[in-house]
Amino acid sequence: MRTFISGNEALAHGIRLARPHVISAYPITPQTTVVEHLSSMCSAGKLTAEFVHVESEHSALSCAIGASATGARTFTATSSQGLLYMAECLHYAAGGRFPVVMMNANRSTALPWNIYGDQRDSMGLLDQGWIQLYVENAQEALDMSLVAYRVAEDSRVLTPFMINMDGFVLTHTYEVVDIPDQELADRFLPSYVTDNRFDFDSPKSMAFSVGPEQNFRFKFREHQAMNRAKKVIAEAEKSFAEVFGRQYTGLVENYRCDDAEYVIVTIGSVSGLVRSVVDELRRDGVAAGLLKIRYMRPFPDAEIAEILRGVKAVGVLEKDISFGYEGTVFTNVNSALQVAGLSVRTSNFIGGLGGADISREQIRDIFQSLESDGRRLNFLGINREEYDG
Repeated sequence: MRTFISGNEALAHGIRLARPHVISAYPITPQTTVVEHLSSMCSAGKLTAEFVHVESEHSALSCAIGASATGARTFTATSSQGLLYMAECLHYAAGGRFPVVMMNANRSTALPWNIYGDQRDSMGLLDQGWIQLYVENAQEALDMSLVAYRVAEDSRVLTPFMINMDGFVLTHTYEVVDIPDQELADRFLPSYVTDNRFDFDSPKSMAFSVGPEQNFRFKFREHQAMNRAKKVIAEAEKSFAEVFGRQYTGLVENYRCDDAEYVIVTIGSVSGLVRSVVDELRRDGVAAGLLKIRYMRPFPDAEIAEILRGVKAVGVLEKDISFGYEGTVFTNVNSALQVAGLSVRTSNFIGGLGGADISREQIRDIFQSLESDGRRLNFLGINREEYDG
């Protein structure tokens, strides 16, 4: 069924199709309407799930972890300060190998207080052991809700999964979205069955303490599972295309990079604007390209290095900064290039913090600056005289 809905509503429909057993909810802008829609679906009998309205974001993820430990398929959602409040629980979910799926509406972090979108909340928590996906539009948000469970619950992975959506730009923007039939969703996503749960017939110790030697081994296994997720993501998206007829591009998207001289690497909703500018520049004879990172964890280092091999210059555009150094995406991209032994000129462009607009003209300016030796670190909309970086 094709319909005109917001990104938050599209994601809620994706979760409905996944048939979660438990939904733990606490409202925070701009995530709130996701759990409101799911609550309405439960009340109307369109979704059979235990809907638990908890007293905080910390409790929301704690509830999801507890339910997952019983073998239930669980979902929660949050944003910004709420995600940061959950930080302790993120480690518990990852270390316990509980495949919780959580939507994060990317929003700036205080102070100054601001409800608009950037990606500093989730980028600051990359190392908590969660798969992190960044979607570009409402259709992808719906579709990846199903893929998230397929990947997270795979016995080779058993890792929690965070779906990141740009606040307001995606969460509250309306688009035409195809909502598939439940029959197709059930064909793609099997019922969740796991041995990693409480079982009176086969009791096991969960959430236990261990000494340094064994702790190290458990963390190594978390790392192995995250790396195995790369293969499982590819398998899941291939199966998704076979069932639903929509093909996604795995960990990254290569858009006109094969013969590009200048490439912007970016993530999330701004990718659509960059793609449009690439097409304009191509018509003007500029060999421009876009490399969209879809997954920040597991990080697509080999894919990025292969796509950027032979490129003259790369600009990494992101809505994040690690204060006192550079953008987090930029750090990861440069690491991938270094490990691959590639010498590519790279520049970092920080924009969109606190929901600041990133314009078409700024994208064109980035491509123009890549044709000359530019500054390593650039802040969109800030005059050069205002900073010494």
